[in-house]
Amino acid sequence: MSTNKVWKSKSPPLSAETALWQASPLALQIAGQAGLTPLQAQILINRGISDSESARSFLNPRLARMADPMLLKDMDCAISTIIKAFENQDKITIYGDYDADGLTAAALLLNFFSGLDIPVSYYIPNRLGEGYGLNKHAIEKIAANGTALIITVDCGASNPDEIDLAKKLGMKVVVTDHHQIPEPFKPCCPVVNPHRPDCSFPFKDLAGVGVAFFLLVALRASLREMGWFETRLEPDLREYLDMVALGTVADRVPLLDQNRILVSSGMEYMARSRWEGIKAMKEVAGITGSTITSEDIAFKLAPRLNAPGRMGAPEKGIEILTVKKPRPAQALAFDINAANQNRRKTEKSILDQIENTIKRPEEIKNLRTLFMAGENWHKGVLGIVASRLVNKYHRPSFVLTVQDGMAAGSGRSIDGFNLYEALSRISHLFEKMGGHTHAAGFTLKAERLETLRNELEALAKKTLNEKNIVNTIDVDAELSLQDIDLETISRIRALAPFGEGNPEPLFLARSLEVTGSWIVGNTHLKLKVKQGKAIFDAIGFGLAEFHPLKGKMLDIVFTPTLNQWQGQEKIQLRVVDLALNSV
Repeated sequence: MSTNKVWKSKSPPLSAETALWQASPLALQIAGQAGLTPLQAQILINRGISDSESARSFLNPRLARMADPMLLKDMDCAISTIIKAFENQDKITIYGDYDADGLTAAALLLNFFSGLDIPVSYYIPNRLGEGYGLNKHAIEKIAANGTALIITVDCGASNPDEIDLAKKLGMKVVVTDHHQIPEPFKPCCPVVNPHRPDCSFPFKDLAGVGVAFFLLVALRASLREMGWFETRLEPDLREYLDMVALGTVADRVPLLDQNRILVSSGMEYMARSRWEGIKAMKEVAGITGSTITSEDIAFKLAPRLNAPGRMGAPEKGIEILTVKKPRPAQALAFDINAANQNRRKTEKSILDQIENTIKRPEEIKNLRTLFMAGENWHKGVLGIVASRLVNKYHRPSFVLTVQDGMAAGSGRSIDGFNLYEALSRISHLFEKMGGHTHAAGFTLKAERLETLRNELEALAKKTLNEKNIVNTIDVDAELSLQDIDLETISRIRALAPFGEGNPEPLFLARSLEVTGSWIVGNTHLKLKVKQGKAIFDAIGFGLAEFHPLKGKMLDIVFTPTLNQWQGQEKIQLRVVDLALNSV
């Protein structure tokens, strides 16, 4: 009995003589040089951090370690263009995106500019009617409103035709983006994007909101040099970092290097946020503690902020990030929460339809991709549904909706299959396409669906073998329960924030006796487990199907956590996977 996943340990196993975890020689060396425990050092090695200086830098993600924003190609041109607009009192429009990354990026600039009394407005495209990126109708509408400068955030790098139209209509354009840049790339305006082949910025994986924040850092420095703040209050950009953290975590970029710096600091500021909308969202999401975690952002705040855009009302997302008073903020938070509940129902409906078409797992055994299309499926949740399929079946997954002869879809991928590169190879099939290594969106004529299905499967079969599509759980170390105490958990939490690129550490414990087994919340499994003299409570979310287990011997993959209940903290093991012990 198990969840049919392969467990793969990245560090030495328990010593048979002592039943204690043994560190590798490299872990012992780094631990001694960087002042870490051997277990901390081994976890960092598992994440590719294999020297003491990198380990010290990882554990001290200070703002002072931020890279120079002027290393971003075209940053100087972008700043010059924006400052000229300031001096001329030109109207500026921020053109954003409907997801949490694009919304927070737009809100950064809106709040900063409005705080300086700069004429500014925004445009967020509707996911359902307009789709991602710049579109010509929006450009014409923005020009008619008297805009002189468009600044894009989280989009624009793949829209040369729309930028040309904006210029013909008398507007200047500054692009800030972080998406892959299609070839051939010939910038027709300042384009600030770390993925530019001619960009020397040392970190390529910023979110859109991260690029926007570096723009503001450079802009404020230039304004300061000009004496701009001699008669004006200078904005404290640290107070914007909670929005940066929200957008960065939501976009699932690696929480390493510059992103780790921004998110670590941002979570500190989020705990005492100055923004009424973030305060209200925390309240409606049930975040009441004095500390914020990346898990709070990823699973409580980001889904709510994303929900209005997914359901066709992106303006709610930008409004809550720019609202100035508590009461309107609370009303917006309730609206956003309701949109999230609606999103969950819609998502479940589509997932249920898809699962009904997959009668038996054997039917997809020989497939390298999952390709699902339905009539009039809600466009706003296709990406989430694709992610759910990837998590369950561990294959690149594509979910499309068909309406009026056109198909719109989202894809999500696994390691080893670069989604953007794959779609680029068959770009002739699409009317529109863009994305990242692991996520992409596209539109095409419905008559090309079968061709697309076959092309994607063929590309995946060239790249992925049977081992690639086995869902592997990477275990950081094998531990005995006797190794787990409050100090161990504190040392593990010192490696946070966890997320993409720095997953929460997982451990393997063998031969645990189950002394109690219960179902809680209909779908979750509650256990009491014992190994030697160590006894802990454990919770397995979504693992209720394995009940009852009392009296059985188990191996488990888990992470140790602190469970707070009625003012008390107690160690609890969060079980990710389990199997009957065969010994």
